[in-house]
Amino acid sequence: MHGVMGKPPGDNNKDNIKDNIATSKVMLLMLVVMTGVAPISLYMLVPALPVLATNFGRDISIAQMTVSLYMVGIALSQLIMGPLSDRFGRRPVLLAGLGLMVVAGIGSVFAETLPQLIAARFFQALGGASGMVISRAIIRDLYPRERVGAMISLVVAALMIAQMVSPLTGGLLETAFGWRAILYLITAASLTVTIFIALALPETRRDRADSASFRGDLGKLITNRAFVGYLLCQVLSSQIIFAFAGGGPYIVVTQMGRSSAEYGAWFAMTGFGYFVGNLLCVRFAPRHSLEKLIWFGLALQLGGSLLNLIWSFAGVNQAPLWLFGTQMIVMVANAFVMANSTAGAISIRPDAAGTASGAMGFLQQGIGALVSQFGAYLGGHSTTTLPLTSAIFAISIACACTMIFIVPRRNVVVSEELIAQAEEDESGMM
Repeated sequence: MHGVMGKPPGDNNKDNIKDNIATSKVMLLMLVVMTGVAPISLYMLVPALPVLATNFGRDISIAQMTVSLYMVGIALSQLIMGPLSDRFGRRPVLLAGLGLMVVAGIGSVFAETLPQLIAARFFQALGGASGMVISRAIIRDLYPRERVGAMISLVVAALMIAQMVSPLTGGLLETAFGWRAILYLITAASLTVTIFIALALPETRRDRADSASFRGDLGKLITNRAFVGYLLCQVLSSQIIFAFAGGGPYIVVTQMGRSSAEYGAWFAMTGFGYFVGNLLCVRFAPRHSLEKLIWFGLALQLGGSLLNLIWSFAGVNQAPLWLFGTQMIVMVANAFVMANSTAGAISIRPDAAGTASGAMGFLQQGIGALVSQFGAYLGGHSTTTLPLTSAIFAISIACACTMIFIVPRRNVVVSEELIAQAEEDESGMM
């Protein structure tokens, strides 16, 4: 709290500066762009994959590696950059990562073979994903535990808008100017973000003991029941998205006989549901504890996945409206669970928020790659939606079990003063 007796005047000044940063709209913009530069760059190139395969005379599966190895780069980056930001500071590690993305982007523009492009894209992801992991650590640096989930939701909600239009932007660029135009835009955007961060972002990392280390931080985290519970809750909840994204195209196109364009339109509905869930989370967070928001999300997530499973037994969700309409409920709930379980995990040891964020991101992406393949197998080797909806229901149950059996019970009382402060922060950000 500010003005506590016995606190040195210098500390009061630091607190005031920190509060000014936290309520700054520029900080919100920085969090959005540093989080989004890597995933937006991923989705923007996807529409050009068939053209890449044709131009380089390679099979489409080889061209797909520009996406799959990009995802590997995102996973590895979070495991590396998070702990480094705890050790050396958020700002220098983030700038180094974004600088690597710029250099790799230049390499991708001048790539003459597909393997060269794949390698450049891998290093783009390795550098660019530093923003994804460090943004969560910065949020934990700047905001109290009760506000972290809301701020993550606010950043994700803003980011979702950009992610929805990035494939369309990539497709239009490829049609009008060729596929290299996409790489030019990505490189220019990453350079702009790097300059913006260099000029506007202060260091937010908390002071740490010189003896702190990655091994020590990780050891303390994985022996903490609450951290393990929140971590598993977040990772399992994210797997619902990967499973549905993996199996959805096969169900809609192969089983239902619809076009890929129609699948894209239906899938956008689930993204909209996730967007709405994040907005609702921002609105409800000031008046409810983090745990209460997670439980609400888990109940809604379990109910939605059960409803879709019932539709599968009844055979009614062989029509896209039933399948995707019910999945929207799951995605609204998913936003509550993911944002607030993330907040819980990175709040266990605030001075090691980067390590916690990195471990979470690595597991989410790494396991997600496997679950996405599993979802594709269920959708592509079945004649009904039952196998996929059963898997999603099972994941929902496992997700709820982490909160029931692993995370210790906490009785968090939200004071009037905390509510007033949260509302003041929210009004300053919106």
